[in-house]
Amino acid sequence: MPLAKRIIPCLDVDHGKVVKGINFINLKKAGDPVELARRYSDEGADELVFLDITASSEEREILRGVVEGVARAISIPFTVGGGIRNVSDARLVLCSGADKVSVNTAAVENPQVITKLADIFGQQCVVVAIDAKRRYEQRADKITVKTREGQVWYEVYTYGGRKPTGSDAIKWVLQAAELGAGEFLVTSMDRDGTEDGYDLELTRTVSERVNVPVIASGGAGKPEHFLEAFTDGKADAALAASVFHYNKYPVPVVKEYLRKERVIVRP
Repeated sequence: MPLAKRIIPCLDVDHGKVVKGINFINLKKAGDPVELARRYSDEGADELVFLDITASSEEREILRGVVEGVARAISIPFTVGGGIRNVSDARLVLCSGADKVSVNTAAVENPQVITKLADIFGQQCVVVAIDAKRRYEQRADKITVKTREGQVWYEVYTYGGRKPTGSDAIKWVLQAAELGAGEFLVTSMDRDGTEDGYDLELTRTVSERVNVPVIASGGAGKPEHFLEAFTDGKADAALAASVFHYNKYPVPVVKEYLRKERVIVRP
């Protein structure tokens, strides 16, 4: 029997408050992380992702007290990312109540950290987050999507979407998988906060190239978008923020829609 698809609310946390923007900018406060976490757990979310979005750019440790508060409020698996640079940072987060750690900037700058984390804590604990953005180029009188080897070129960004790396996202996915990534959280920066739907090409390309779970992220605006992520995008899980934070389509509504479309989801 196929594994159930997972619905995952995301808490983007900036100095203790949940925020949400569009394309990683124009951030607005969206609520208290502990209160939102408790609500999502009670509503039947399958997991929760907590991202301290300014920890890396500010070169500080993650907000341990907030992580502990969220962990006490929920009864579902909990992934924490942002500012995790090494084994010590990961151990601190896991000891604060997280079930998994998410690494992005540290993994790009020091890929071997993926292997170290997987060796010490287990591959299932290591989520590699990838913030990817389409590259564009000027051709004649129009701007077109840049391609490499016949595929759209998605560039990897680090430091909470602030720093372009010049690295190809798909090639980075393959390298990270070999190093021991247990799961990928793939966020389309182009779709983030737009509520126009996930970047299905990006999600599908990653899903077809790796043998570990892939979480689609960036762009969910209605239940149909979750369905597309699971069917066209071939994702194992779908993450969203705005659609849940502002109660447009609560978790139970999304799950009921998916059941009607014969997608296997948990109660």
